[in-house]
Amino acid sequence: MTSKQKILIVDDDANIAELISLYLTKECFDTRIVSDGESALLAHKSFQPDLILLDLMLPGIDGYQVCREIRATSTTPIIMLSAKGEVFDKVLGLELGADDYMEKPFDSKELVARVKAVLRRCKPVVQEEIQPGIKAVSYPDLTVSLTNYSVTYMGKTVDMPPKELELLYFLASSPNHVFTREQLLDQIWGYEYMGDTRTVDVHIKRLREKIKDHPHWKIATIWGIGYKFETR
Repeated sequence: MTSKQKILIVDDDANIAELISLYLTKECFDTRIVSDGESALLAHKSFQPDLILLDLMLPGIDGYQVCREIRATSTTPIIMLSAKGEVFDKVLGLELGADDYMEKPFDSKELVARVKAVLRRCKPVVQEEIQPGIKAVSYPDLTVSLTNYSVTYMGKTVDMPPKELELLYFLASSPNHVFTREQLLDQIWGYEYMGDTRTVDVHIKRLREKIKDHPHWKIATIWGIGYKFETR
């Protein structure tokens, strides 16, 4: 018997949280409700949800900080819920690592549909049997190894300069996580690098010339924000 997928609902409005739980339970999800940011962080560790529905306006630690702290250690999918509909709020949520953003009030059927869609996109990476200490990530027709700096694509080895390979590995290691150009520049080139964000665009362009879009994954542009390694 297949175990139910677990959804953590983080909302200080008990009525909304119970209603969301009711609809998700009808769709055969296992749910847990918490009402503040600190409880959300604890529940993320103990409940180990497959997806988090995260309200932004929470007592104590707000939703943005909860998202930031979870993203520091985990790629658990997060859908932010908020009455704030401004572009700034959506962009900030996505920059922090949210996978989707819904404005309140929302239609319950749309919420369930988005939960299912995000779960489909964020299926676990297909990993090879890799020895402890070896850094490598594998998807259908693509394997990137940071241990021996090699890329295998469609069964063939692809030659890449170190920074291209490191950029690809970094993105592929966090599927469906949106990174800004500044974040990628800091992660791959370091804070002391004197170049600008166009360096990232150039390397993404070169990666796309060597690694074409695949039915199950691609390097996606998030216009006005940055890039992500999108899985389907």
